[in-house]
Amino acid sequence: MKRTDRIIALTEALLTRPNELLSLGFFAERFETAKSTISEDLVTIKESLRLIGRGYLETIPGAAGGVRFLPSINQEEAEIFLADLAQKLSENERILPGGFLYTTDILYNPAVVRPLGLIFASIFRKKNPEIVVSIETKGIPLALMTADCLGVPAVIVRHGNKVTEGSSVSINYVSGSSKRIQTMILGRKALGIGKKVLIIDDFIKAGGTAKGIVSLMQEFEAEVVGLGILMEDTSWDVPRLVDNYLALLQFGVSDSTGQSAVKPKKMVNFN
Repeated sequence: MKRTDRIIALTEALLTRPNELLSLGFFAERFETAKSTISEDLVTIKESLRLIGRGYLETIPGAAGGVRFLPSINQEEAEIFLADLAQKLSENERILPGGFLYTTDILYNPAVVRPLGLIFASIFRKKNPEIVVSIETKGIPLALMTADCLGVPAVIVRHGNKVTEGSSVSINYVSGSSKRIQTMILGRKALGIGKKVLIIDDFIKAGGTAKGIVSLMQEFEAEVVGLGILMEDTSWDVPRLVDNYLALLQFGVSDSTGQSAVKPKKMVNFN
């Protein structure tokens, strides 16, 4: 195999197994070449990834070490993506009766949700989350893509109990917008005790659901290291029940036509 072909094959192996520690011996055996040759190839790949801003290679020294690909997204690319997404979400036909915004097609489109997962992962990776938690239903794709980019499991909180989940922990919480008492449930086997948790959800209005998830995490002695939200509603004129969260988009901001619209928030520096 020529060096160019080998580098392409190495890159493909790394990209399809993100966050997995792979030894030099694994690659040397697979491509029937010396570890020193593989090491030189990885240096080239590492520099290429840095130049395009699509992630980076982390090298772990020692006999039990190796290399792993950590996916991320270039900040400039992330800002362009969010601006385009905000424009698409601002289309007039997306505004439903009652002022609701239709987002289902967006949140179940892998071509849209995967970059969002990369953005959340790039922002929160330094917090070292062990689990990504969301609540059914529209937060599920966002949580799953973020978990995939971080290389950790995703856990979904439910509103109703499932026999197949075994024993569960349930709490009652007050919806910040409707002021109604609701219930959320999570199986005891799903999370474990004392984990570092990243909460991801699609929308926040008053923050009752987010506060409920934080309270539920306390029942598992979990440490909430971050709260990422795709979109916040800025038209809701009441204090939020949670304040330590990061939203990528804002809904309800009137544009020059006086209609409700979506706009991106100022990005945090995550690179």
